[in-house]
Amino acid sequence: MSKILYTAHATAIGGRNGYAKTDDEVLKLDLSSPGSPNAKPGSTNPEQLFACGYAACFGSALEFVAKENKVTIEDAQVQADVTLNKDESGFFISVTLNVSLPGLAKDAAAKLVEAAHQVCPYSKATRGNIEVTLKANDHALKQAA
Repeated sequence: MSKILYTAHATAIGGRNGYAKTDDEVLKLDLSSPGSPNAKPGSTNPEQLFACGYAACFGSALEFVAKENKVTIEDAQVQADVTLNKDESGFFISVTLNVSLPGLAKDAAAKLVEAAHQVCPYSKATRGNIEVTLKANDHALKQAA
């Protein structure tokens, strides 16, 4: 039986050219379409927000699997590159997770990144829906499942 740990609440008004805010108003953001010549200064877009969330969530998953495997990681960094694509069927996103694990050998870093991908809630939510590419210490791993 699952247990609810937390629920976030956010509202967007005006789509990509409007604004978004959380219920507690800690985040209040102007939005603009990526690359739009009419972009409001200081605005963001859904892809940037998704990238921040995925990078943070994946970082926590890395910490979790490292602890479970009794591996010490320091200065771990996750860069999420979220790409907005369009083809004949419409718009879609793809993600590359570039994970830097200083001090870990290639195989050890790859093992942790692959394990984190199995437990990360964002990875679980996107699995089978979008292309996710994993990289560990600048080495591309097999296509993520």
